[in-house]
Amino acid sequence: MNVWGIVLAAGSGSRFAAAGFDVAKQFIPYEGVPLFWRSVQTLARVPHIRGCVVVLPPGNNANALPTAYALLEECMQLAPVGVPVVATLGGARRQDSVRLGLQHIGAGCESVLVHDAARPFFTASLCSRIIAALEQGQEAVVPGVPLADTIKVVNATGSVQHTPQRETLRAVQTPQGFHMPLLARAHALAEQENWQVTDDASLVERMGEAVWIVPGEAMNQKITTAQDSDLLQPVTPRQTLVPCTGFGYDVHRYGGERPFILGGVPIATNITIAAHSDGDTLLHALIDALLGCIGGGDIGTLFPDNDPAYAGISSGLLLAEVLERTRRAGLVLYHVDMTIVAQTPKIAPHREAIARNVAKLLELPATFVNVKATTEEKLGFTGDKKGLKAIAVVTAARPAL
Repeated sequence: MNVWGIVLAAGSGSRFAAAGFDVAKQFIPYEGVPLFWRSVQTLARVPHIRGCVVVLPPGNNANALPTAYALLEECMQLAPVGVPVVATLGGARRQDSVRLGLQHIGAGCESVLVHDAARPFFTASLCSRIIAALEQGQEAVVPGVPLADTIKVVNATGSVQHTPQRETLRAVQTPQGFHMPLLARAHALAEQENWQVTDDASLVERMGEAVWIVPGEAMNQKITTAQDSDLLQPVTPRQTLVPCTGFGYDVHRYGGERPFILGGVPIATNITIAAHSDGDTLLHALIDALLGCIGGGDIGTLFPDNDPAYAGISSGLLLAEVLERTRRAGLVLYHVDMTIVAQTPKIAPHREAIARNVAKLLELPATFVNVKATTEEKLGFTGDKKGLKAIAVVTAARPAL
């Protein structure tokens, strides 16, 4: 799927200006780059992302950084992301900025992820989860997290009207994913009817179209007030980390109903894979290695091959869920080394693409992921061209007891 990202960085920053900041929040330095560029970096790690549009403040925005375009050019030179990045000016409202951003999406784009630059902590795994739902046929997908607090609906005088069931409520986040034709149509209608909304999902809902919720991330917090800038400060580790190693191994036979895919990269061949999920042998081995680092069992226990919910499911989506488990366990991932064992097809022409894609899925630098390919000299199961094997070794660290 051809997906583009839109990073909304056109806000006025009025609350931050009132608190004494000389730039809007989206331009505050964070981990060596402006806050908005962190979102571009994360989107660029997502395998399906073909490019990003950054929507900058309009020229009459007094609280915006005057040299926003120059700052963007500096980011592109000093911290390149490997995908095309296009800049444009936004409008007075958030929905105006999205509409203007859509005009600069690259040709052939099928779906769009719209993200607020004020949410710098989202992960590539979350994006992959949203894209997977779009690939499965949903036209509008947003991440949401359950509410911990009881919510009261009140009138203008402050009197409680009713208390909705907390189990049915979700706090919605960005990025929000949409099939391109639907989002374009929604914004055209909003402009025509002068609708006022706070997010793109509301436009789609108002059109009477369905919006699908996928699990969001608790860490995906929004920088709204000057006090929230404390979230951008480095956190002192509370626990000592100890090294750990995870080992994963997986085998699939040839001659099934699944197309050949390794590390999330489709391989052009007439060989098919027998599998319940999409049969990505390499990612299955990687998942087992990650689970080994946290004592999380194995892929078969977590995602049973007799569960209809996982029939044909993308292994990238399974990996995203496992990565979320490793984050909750405090795992810090350092390096991944993987070996593919297959007599046929030839893996060498695809090796670098596989390594790059796995690095994106893991949110690691490309040099921290190594992929090797070998045969078994026409011996045994793989030598007889009956299937393939994959081995993964993960080097990481986790909190000490």
